[in-house]
Amino acid sequence: MKLSERISVARGEAPAAAAVAPAASAAPAGAPAAPRQSAVTALPSISAASPASPAAGAAHATAAAAVPHSSQSSDALSGLKQRVGETLFERMGARVNDPNLGEGDLLASARDILAEIVESERVPLSSEERQRLVKEIGDDVLGYGPLQPLLEDPAVTEIMVNGPDSIFIERKGRLTLSGARFRSEDHLRQVIEKIVTRVGRRIDESSPLVDARLEDGSRVNAVIPPLAVNGSSLTIRKFAADPLKASDLVAFGSISPEMAELLDACVKAHLNIIVSGGTGTGKTTLLNVLSSFIPAGERIITIEDAVELQLQQDHVVRLESRPANIEGKGEITIRDLLKNSLRMRPDRIVVGECRSGEALDMLQAMNTGHDGSLSTVHANSPRDAVSRLETLVLMAGMDLPLRAIREQISSAVDVIVQLTRLRDGTRRVTHVTEVHGMEGEIVTLQDVFVFDYAAGVDADGRFLGKPRPTGVRPRFTDRFDDLGITLSPRVFEVEGSRTWNP
Repeated sequence: MKLSERISVARGEAPAAAAVAPAASAAPAGAPAAPRQSAVTALPSISAASPASPAAGAAHATAAAAVPHSSQSSDALSGLKQRVGETLFERMGARVNDPNLGEGDLLASARDILAEIVESERVPLSSEERQRLVKEIGDDVLGYGPLQPLLEDPAVTEIMVNGPDSIFIERKGRLTLSGARFRSEDHLRQVIEKIVTRVGRRIDESSPLVDARLEDGSRVNAVIPPLAVNGSSLTIRKFAADPLKASDLVAFGSISPEMAELLDACVKAHLNIIVSGGTGTGKTTLLNVLSSFIPAGERIITIEDAVELQLQQDHVVRLESRPANIEGKGEITIRDLLKNSLRMRPDRIVVGECRSGEALDMLQAMNTGHDGSLSTVHANSPRDAVSRLETLVLMAGMDLPLRAIREQISSAVDVIVQLTRLRDGTRRVTHVTEVHGMEGEIVTLQDVFVFDYAAGVDADGRFLGKPRPTGVRPRFTDRFDDLGITLSPRVFEVEGSRTWNP
């Protein structure tokens, strides 16, 4: 007998076989009713009091036969989970909010109580089934329900919930529909509430969308009705528990060893770097890697909408913006934090992403002695990144002439690193570009590395190319010489001693 069937039998419900009984076996009128189901898991059942006539009884039996067995079983299991969850909260009592009880101790205590409650239910289960049931209930009550196994799966990089019955996941750059489901829209909303309240955010009909994060820094976006028409939407972009290093990106083929060496030198030489790319290209991951090159003795201030960066240095101040409260007051923007950070004696300023007028303040900081700053923008090429910065500066509300803005950009930004998500699902650095200066009204750029698309693809559709040097030695290497930073000759060496033409 299946696990769900045993739960049904243990709770006094009709076995599944009764649901497929032929019409001729319908109980006559006045037959006693079978044991009553819980209100939580009540389903149309052939075991209930039968209709008054044989014809009606046959119709009733036929309708009951149409109810899928899996629906009855899953409802029985859902009812058990709900009862156990309610009992768990009753027994835990004040311990749930005890500040002296660590997260690990709380979870261990809760799982012990869960095991006792499941044992008291007297459901005939094997040891393996009991452990699985305890884990499922634990995920439901203490974790994030059906999302918990996906969050624990290191192969899953993104989770997209399009309503309670549709959960997509990304593995190795490919989207697939998972088998996980929420019980209902209310269940999904409970999980969303649990996520956003833990970071001091709120989501309701008056504020139906929110950006938040999980404990490990994974990025979360949620949208609820009336904005989400087909049910609440939840998107989680996971970050590795162990932050990726430059060696990992080299192993993945995202960057080349020569490119990693150059970027390491650029960070150590306090060059201002903009990481550019589209949505989901890995900008934050690369920003983490670049931040790892910052020497340990420097004071770093990070500014983000939702804390995602995982810097490993000791001297780090992490600032996070704050949305307005329910009265529309108390908002603290990235721009406010950036202005304040200039008074905090930073050696480095790392802005998670420039989305608006803070671009002007960041460029001014780069131009007024805060060299070595890092940030990201959404753009599809290095040239687009320059245009994007121009647009963001104009969003600051300052009526600046376009030439003045371009002069600010050419003076402040030294390097643009372009990320692209290729059609095979891989994320690659396709350009490392130096910002030369101004020629007339145009910001001039010079590619140092470009991705070799001409190498083609393999039988699986995976790109065979890699970033290659153009053979041009950038001007900023003069600063390397002044600071005593050395690069191996192979960094700018073109394969075959021929100039690479992108």
